[in-house]
Amino acid sequence: MKRIEVMKVVGARGGLIVCNLGFPSRELFSLSDKPSHFYMLGSMGMASSIGLGLALSQKKRVYVIDGDGSLLMNLGSLATVAHQAPHNYCLIVIDNQCYSSTGNQPTCSSGKTDLAAIARAAGISPVKVLGNLKDLEDCLDLHHEMFLMVVVKTDSSNPEVPHIPLLPRVITRRFMGEVRRSEK
Repeated sequence: MKRIEVMKVVGARGGLIVCNLGFPSRELFSLSDKPSHFYMLGSMGMASSIGLGLALSQKKRVYVIDGDGSLLMNLGSLATVAHQAPHNYCLIVIDNQCYSSTGNQPTCSSGKTDLAAIARAAGISPVKVLGNLKDLEDCLDLHHEMFLMVVVKTDSSNPEVPHIPLLPRVITRRFMGEVRRSEK
């Protein structure tokens, strides 16, 4: 399974999306740019925390698309996510076993590190590990109104997608406008 296929499935679901930096954000942008998508252009390791704050502050469904390498940089966030566990929060970790945006260097999940086991040890439940698009769609449908973490196994390919031509302040301003609209 390819990461861009995961982006297409999640991007079509609606709700608010916080997307990890680098290729994941570029792929989501290339598939369907929306004001409800927050493309991280920096802050590696912070998608899960930003998404958690957002989920706690309003009622709309929040999908956080994170990467294995990024999550590994901020494992402590999993304990906080587990402690809060808002029903409108869905953390989707794309595990391609590498830092794909910087040259495909292997992450620890390419060896002995099991991200799902770490999440469970932090108190997150349910945690699902999926390897195909049908299972992802079914899982997101089944758990559409509850707290959830999904680890999606993908290959390490990077499609040719453009850079995001928006300045960070523009991304932030239009996303916050969308959040305000969803509160009404």
